[in-house]
Amino acid sequence: MTAPDAALIAATAERLAPVVRRTPLLSAPALDRIAGRRVLVKAECLQHTGSFKFRGGFAAVSALSEAERARGVLAWSSGNHAQGVALAARMHGVAAVIVMPSDAPRAKIDATRALGAELVLHDRAASREEIGARLIAERGLTLIRPFDDPQVIAGQASVGLELAVQASGEGVRDADVLVCCGGGGLTAGLALALEAAAPDLRVRPVEPEGFDDTARSLTAGTRLENTARTGLCDAILTPTPGQLTFPVLQRLCGPGLVVPDRDTLRAMAASFAHLKLVLEPGGAVALAAALFQPQSVAGDAVIVIASGGNVDRAVFTRALEEGD
Repeated sequence: MTAPDAALIAATAERLAPVVRRTPLLSAPALDRIAGRRVLVKAECLQHTGSFKFRGGFAAVSALSEAERARGVLAWSSGNHAQGVALAARMHGVAAVIVMPSDAPRAKIDATRALGAELVLHDRAASREEIGARLIAERGLTLIRPFDDPQVIAGQASVGLELAVQASGEGVRDADVLVCCGGGGLTAGLALALEAAAPDLRVRPVEPEGFDDTARSLTAGTRLENTARTGLCDAILTPTPGQLTFPVLQRLCGPGLVVPDRDTLRAMAASFAHLKLVLEPGGAVALAAALFQPQSVAGDAVIVIASGGNVDRAVFTRALEEGD
């Protein structure tokens, strides 16, 4: 497999156009004051299923052959990719099996089940790849990877095509674009889309402390791994950058940024207070970097991808209490 080219990205965007939400680019004077510059937030937390992952899920499921659709699909995910694939599968009449860690946020488990998917829950220490491989061998399912899949990356690239038009409409043509980064599917997709559509918008991956594999890998020039496996930002706790995504990040992205959980909680509270947006921790790290690490960002404006809003009540309450 190879990363998607411009033709695949354009074809995928055309296929997605009738079904995805064109999420807004929002701003608030209070956020500008905190950051010391103009802050524009693309609210992918308002996408179907509450995150950008629906784009990649729909792109992959809609590209399946009739034979593959008849056999069904499998995905592994802590929750957002699970929901994106589950909804896309339901829209196409395709059976979906989702392998999820049993300690994933309850909101994500319940939402995925409500979309009609069959859930296979596992201890986080177990190998989801081995569980998935067994199910694929037994049932003939087609695997839809959360980030290392050309169709998934092409689907996430539609965020970048929208953003290029929206940023131009706001008069922003030269800015850092901060992206919440796990395996790099969204980050790579954005970078590929903006390479042609808005080359002066610089993509920067953002990760939580302790899970900064992408930032460290970009510095080292090779893929490195995290040793920790659990943390606040469940949506982006991948162990290492993707095989497909990392070369794209190396070629097109600026240095990675790393934020502490305290700042992530503060960003969640600020987003709710000033934009009326509910963000999950993994969807808020980019905003945290924009607000609380202004010295690490270039330009008079900064663009933030608020990538998801699927958060358990207890975690959101903690953010409002501790992040105030």
